[in-house]
Amino acid sequence: MRLFSYFRSSASFRVRIALKLKGLDYDYVPVHLVRGGGEQFAPEYRALSPAGLVPALDDDGAILTQSLAIIEYLEEKYPLPALLPADANGRARVRALALSIACEIHPLNNLRVLGYLSKTLGVSEDQKNAWYRHWVELGLTAVEDQLTTDPRTGTYCHGETPGMADVLLVPQIFNAQRFNCRLDHVPTVMRMHEACLKLPAFADSAPLLQPDAE
Repeated sequence: MRLFSYFRSSASFRVRIALKLKGLDYDYVPVHLVRGGGEQFAPEYRALSPAGLVPALDDDGAILTQSLAIIEYLEEKYPLPALLPADANGRARVRALALSIACEIHPLNNLRVLGYLSKTLGVSEDQKNAWYRHWVELGLTAVEDQLTTDPRTGTYCHGETPGMADVLLVPQIFNAQRFNCRLDHVPTVMRMHEACLKLPAFADSAPLLQPDAE
């Protein structure tokens, strides 16, 4: 199994955590998103990932893209330990939490969006960072509300076992901290984050511990 990854990519970070929670070994193949205009745009990589995005996972010749699709694939092929609850309602809740991050927060502040703001629209660095913080802080407020209003929230986002929602949450908080987002308004989110980082699967997947970290 090979994971095409960039150390700072939150989508790649998610898959690294999922692989470690599943106890799956993999080879790390770095794809630098900035050097030389972005290695993700090289023809060799675009042959694997036509969208030119990381991560991509090669599982014995099966090439998978999009982090949530990869995580769902891992859940189906390697079901234990489970990242989703056994009941349909619980699975829907965990997916909703995960999608609140993957669809409502992350797309508005990923590298290519920030690059478009700066290079094409000509916004200043301060304006770009204000954009970033606005959408992250707003999105995390919604996640906080989802967590605090549901009795199924436990040590982790859903009960006492880390799952898919936690796998999405930790990389998003890493990004939020990197851009100095306000986080004191989401104490439950931060409690989940701190609980997860006590686990090797999360701590060992951190960006600065990856082979391509700068």
